[in-house]
Amino acid sequence: MERDIIKIDDDLCTGCGDCVPGCHEGALQIIDGKARLISDLMCDGLGACIGHCPEGAITIERREAEPYDEIAVIKEMVKKGKNVVIAHLQHLKEHNEMQFMGQGVQYLEANRDSLGFDLDEVKHMVHNGIKPDMAHSHSVPEVAEVPEAVACGCPSAAPIDFNIDIDKVNEAGKYGSNGGNDSAPSELRQWPVQLHLLNPQASYFQNADVVMAADCVAFTMGSFHSDFIKGKTLAIACPKLDSNLESYVEKLSSMIDNSKINTLTVVVMEVPCCSGLMQLTQAALRNASRKVPVKKVVVGIQGQILSEDWV
Repeated sequence: MERDIIKIDDDLCTGCGDCVPGCHEGALQIIDGKARLISDLMCDGLGACIGHCPEGAITIERREAEPYDEIAVIKEMVKKGKNVVIAHLQHLKEHNEMQFMGQGVQYLEANRDSLGFDLDEVKHMVHNGIKPDMAHSHSVPEVAEVPEAVACGCPSAAPIDFNIDIDKVNEAGKYGSNGGNDSAPSELRQWPVQLHLLNPQASYFQNADVVMAADCVAFTMGSFHSDFIKGKTLAIACPKLDSNLESYVEKLSSMIDNSKINTLTVVVMEVPCCSGLMQLTQAALRNASRKVPVKKVVVGIQGQILSEDWV
């Protein structure tokens, strides 16, 4: 499949940092005086950072892309130096992509003698949350405070895979009330949920049962959490108001082929504009090489289920 991804011209980049806040995925950092794409995994290719570059150093290239390969990525990071490797591994850690982080560290361990930098120093900095610009070239602080916020980009888009103990949540009643004395815990297992912000190859999509719901469904249907998203990964979208719907097709195709999702449930409202969500799904199915079971659920404007069929 083809994929859009940013490309940085080192000769033009001045390291001003104007592009960093524009990357909502937090995939850009200024390292060693240059803007660096520290995570191919998190780059959605929308190019929000381009408009913030005064030197025209950032462009979008469209190319054939294999499923995300951490080994291939870490090899490129090693070429760019120790600080880029540290930033990349910390970015994976901050975004809870521990499986990919483990693969990267294993590669570094296997190639320790040819890295050109001290791997133990890198591991120390990643473990303690020491940012590259905080480090000294010949010494490493013994104690470092881990920053509370995500180092770059927009924290609202930082992927998080929740590990919620539902029994404890029910006991504590922290996640809201259903109107009585009993708590109604959220069944959401990841963040973010808006399809534009979601990375289709994130760990919580791997072999998952996925629910793609129209934005209005959760507000209409009081039992949406318990009926549809318990134990599943959620994506929400509005086929009428959202822009760049072509990217939705690509992301769904990537979920099917690369993340190998098990099932896809599409939940829409009975209003005509919601039919576009199913059309996007059908386009993704045509583009994908794998086949997955798809269920279509139609919800009435008063929250009742009007139909529920495998398609």
